[in-house]
Amino acid sequence: MRVAGPLRIVVLILTAGLTWILGSILLGTHGSSFSRLQQLFSSPENAVTTEPRARKYKCGLPQPCPEQHLAFRVVSGAANVIGPKICLEDKMLMSSVKDNVGRGLNIALVNDVNDLLKFIRPLHEGTLVFVASYDDPATKMNDETRKIFSELGSTNAKELAFRDSWVFVGAKGVQDKSPFEQHVKNSKNTNKYEGWPEALELEGCIPQRTVGTQ
Repeated sequence: MRVAGPLRIVVLILTAGLTWILGSILLGTHGSSFSRLQQLFSSPENAVTTEPRARKYKCGLPQPCPEQHLAFRVVSGAANVIGPKICLEDKMLMSSVKDNVGRGLNIALVNDVNDLLKFIRPLHEGTLVFVASYDDPATKMNDETRKIFSELGSTNAKELAFRDSWVFVGAKGVQDKSPFEQHVKNSKNTNKYEGWPEALELEGCIPQRTVGTQ
């Protein structure tokens, strides 16, 4: 078996390589030479880049609220499948996980118009009201209910219709219309889901001065 020739070639290659590494170390260029060697055997496709994760603040907001402000996020339900969420100051008040949401208007588990009126009539001045629709917010609303929501700062309560998507944050005693409201009409031409419009998400910071004591 003739293996002496190939073995000599391998030994010569290893010797040359070791000589180059030792020369680089003695000349103080090992770091740069080794880096170049790494570059030869690496490719952009194999390079792993770690991007810093965007920091999330209370309720998942992309930036913190100013002092004396409350962070909130309100998400309406998606069709009649995914329930709504209401978060305030990083505390999840309502969600499917907490099993305290229902179809209709989620201020609490209220679907009956009489219960709803009992719930929102006695609100104290400055009380914040968070609303997220699920499936259908309008069927069990009457004129008085719509009027009360309008007095809480809603612009869209009077025109809510069957299976509209609606999220709203208002307060008892507000003088102007609330800037925290979104509404999408149920329309077969624009619906994201079959029979329902897209889910809505509302987030922001509310001045604490609007919160009254009860």
